[in-house]
Amino acid sequence: MDTPFHCFADLFAQLGLPSGETDIRAFIAKHSPLPQDVELWDATFWTPAQAALLRDEFVEDADWAEAVDQLNLALRAPA
Repeated sequence: MDTPFHCFADLFAQLGLPSGETDIRAFIAKHSPLPQDVELWDATFWTPAQAALLRDEFVEDADWAEAVDQLNLALRAPA
C-alpha cells in the first residue's frame, strides 16, 4: 500500500495556517528556534486542535508524520 505524500504547504493548510511560501517562512522565523526541551506539539503558539493533530500524526507515524517531522526540524533551527 502506498503512503500518501504530503508537502510542507499542505501541512500548514491542514493546520488552518496560511500556506504560501512567504507565509511559511514568516511563521518559522517568528517561532524559531523552538527550545530542544519542548515537544513540537507543546509549543504555546498552537491551538489545542493543531497540537493534537501534530502529536497524533507524529506519534502514530501516520500520513502526515514526515511533514510534521520537517516542521519540527525547521522550528528547531535558529531563525
